[in-house]
Amino acid sequence: MASDMLGRAAARPPSERPLSISQVTAQVRLLLEERFARVWVEGEISNWTRHAASGHCYFALKDEGAVLSAVMFKGAFNAQKAVFKDGDRVEARGRISVYDRRGQYQLIVDSMRPVGEGLLWQKFQELKARLEAEGLFDAERKRALPPLPTRVGIVTSPTGAAIRDMISVLGRRAPGVEILLWPARVQGEGAAAEVARGVRGLAGHCDVIIVGRGGGSLEDLWEFNNEALARTIFTCPVPVISAVGHETDFSISDFVADLRAPTPSAAAEIVSAQYAGLLDRVTNLSRRLERDVGDRMRDARHRLRACTTSWGLREPERLLKEAMQRTDDNTRRMELALERMIRDTRSRILSARGALAGHDPGLILKKGYAIVRDVKNGRLVMDATKLKPGRHVRTQLATGDFRSVVVQEGEDLFEG
Repeated sequence: MASDMLGRAAARPPSERPLSISQVTAQVRLLLEERFARVWVEGEISNWTRHAASGHCYFALKDEGAVLSAVMFKGAFNAQKAVFKDGDRVEARGRISVYDRRGQYQLIVDSMRPVGEGLLWQKFQELKARLEAEGLFDAERKRALPPLPTRVGIVTSPTGAAIRDMISVLGRRAPGVEILLWPARVQGEGAAAEVARGVRGLAGHCDVIIVGRGGGSLEDLWEFNNEALARTIFTCPVPVISAVGHETDFSISDFVADLRAPTPSAAAEIVSAQYAGLLDRVTNLSRRLERDVGDRMRDARHRLRACTTSWGLREPERLLKEAMQRTDDNTRRMELALERMIRDTRSRILSARGALAGHDPGLILKKGYAIVRDVKNGRLVMDATKLKPGRHVRTQLATGDFRSVVVQEGEDLFEG
């Protein structure tokens, strides 16, 4: 029977041969992924769930007529700035694919933002490009911050966490710096104008100005993308630090300011950096000075105690008399030593004189000896065999000398 079924299947035309469910699903996935490789979808979030173990987010996007399953994997979700929940209306970017196991098509989201941010982002990019082309962002025009400012101006909300953080940091790291606060709204329509007034108002009264607020969405930070505010910061006569939002947030104010700080607290740390270094150095020097002075005081007390307890200071007259006596003793020992040295020297001189007298040639000649020298070279004649006939010699006696000529070889002088 099986062979009959195989025979019937083989007899069917290709268009009528059945596909497996996996094959159908794979072909549908390929069609969808090719047609919807990159698509923006707008809808309302429902059934938002983030898996505790994997970190992936599963939800649905819906409008009045349909529902679309969606998934945002952990890496894409961690890259988002916003926090999402059911009921949020969003714009999601991704690709359409199929989850094979359920045979269900879904949107794999790689980026998502609240509805309205797309237009704001486009305006942001257009303004950024225009101001950059005018040179408002050029690094060459940005000014260096004063190393030790005495007055720091801050334009921000007087009730927000940002001002509390900045005051805390400056008070701890640069307690002598005066803080001038210009209260201003930092969110909502008209906030940019208030911040700009603060920059102009503080410009002539401080060394550096911090413009900042805490983090938020693109709409919350939008006033800091205001062109008029950007030009006010650009023309400010003192350096301006922009500290708007968190480290990942960027605004037009950040690009045009002389320096961008990732957070308001970081701006306060940058302003007080030199003070903090000096404070640490002064603290270390103070501790070292205190330690050195303490050591010197203890050493002086020790020496003073040693002096006050010395018996010499208690009996100075006795100490002086003993010193005089030691001086007399030393003087007498030196005199005796000098006398012994003189006697020994005289004795050695007399001995040397006697020894020299014993070797006096004149005394030897008086005993009948003579000294014979070669007249030609003046050398002593020690060997008669060396004398040749005709050689002139000089003979010295105890009294006087005479000159003679050798007439015969030395060996034959006394023969016959």
